[in-house]
Amino acid sequence: MDNGQIPPVQPVQSMPPMQSAQVMPGMPMVQQVQMVPEKKKDVAGLVKTIAIIIVSLIAVAFIGLFIWMFVQYKDIQTDVEGQISVAAAEARDEQATKMEAEFLEREKYPYKTFSGPADYGQLTFEYPKTWSVYVAAAATNGGDFNAYFNPIQVDAVGKETINALRVTIRNKSFDDVVAEYQKAMDRKDSGLTVESVTIGKTEDGSAITANRYTGKIPNTELNGIIVIFKIRDKTAILQTDSVLFQEDFDKLLTTVEFNA
Repeated sequence: MDNGQIPPVQPVQSMPPMQSAQVMPGMPMVQQVQMVPEKKKDVAGLVKTIAIIIVSLIAVAFIGLFIWMFVQYKDIQTDVEGQISVAAAEARDEQATKMEAEFLEREKYPYKTFSGPADYGQLTFEYPKTWSVYVAAAATNGGDFNAYFNPIQVDAVGKETINALRVTIRNKSFDDVVAEYQKAMDRKDSGLTVESVTIGKTEDGSAITANRYTGKIPNTELNGIIVIFKIRDKTAILQTDSVLFQEDFDKLLTTVEFNA
């Protein structure tokens, strides 16, 4: 002022309380950032890590299971293929064996007929045509009759020589011959069994009753079959030295005939 007086001091007015900031036109908007607690971050990360580990373990388990199943499949496939190959080979071998057996069986036909001495009841029977026969004793002067049969050829006759068939007509009673075999059976190391059977027929059509012995042939190491039966006052003995000839031997017995 021009008069030199000091102007009166204006009382200081208290400022109004600060109010919320208002966004005025043209002023930049300030966003308030909410801070996430550090502990929640750690828990979320841990859960995520565990989930990844579990998923990885499951994936590894599935991969391992797949590999195991694949290996098992391959093993089974290989085993099945091997079994098929073995079965096929066995079938071929079986078929070849069957064909060979059928061929050998056909080769035996027609059968030949053997005829023994007329004064000894004229024993007859049929035998395979592939067998050779050797008459060692013709039963002259009341002795025993002996004949031997074997496929292809008859080897030197002996106790240990295997023949498909030995035919003996002994000038001895049936009871005496049975007693000899019974004595052999009574030994500790006999290995011989006996049964009564019927074979062939006589001239009047009657079935022939015979004793059939199976096992170790007396006084030898051979295992075979012996059939004995009565012809008049004599005894016929038909023997195979090996069970390998049993089928032919049994078939032969059904064709036995003689004059009573």
